Amino acid sequence: MFLNGGGMRGGPLHEQLQGAPLCCVARSAPKYHYFSVGDRFPAMYEGGSGSVVGEVYDLPLAVLRDHLVPAEPPELELGVVELEDGAACLATVLRPSFADSPGLTDITSVGDWRAYLASR
Repeated sequence: MFLNGGGMRGGPLHEQLQGAPLCCVARSAPKYHYFSVGDRFPAMYEGGSGSVVGEVYDLPLAVLRDHLVPAEPPELELGVVELEDGAACLATVLRPSFADSPGLTDITSVGDWRAYLASR
């Protein structure tokens, strides 16, 4: 599972991973828009040209179902993203119905949730 927001180490949702091991720090392929949703959480949306920093976890599906997905906001849904090395990975992504929401701030040029938060 590719995480790029609150589920990463030190984030407010990290405990939802129930101790799942970190596999690596990775970047997405450069094909996404990256948004701050009201400065509450980030969201990836395919169709851009940005790369996003994240962490890949070996997350059991039961943990995904019972802990991580229920903790995600309604603007996000489960999807599959492409990593920089071409691998496919589960991730939460912005629901298409929210793509034109006024509460989105484009942070694609930053590409890193922690760096964006530090710059505010």
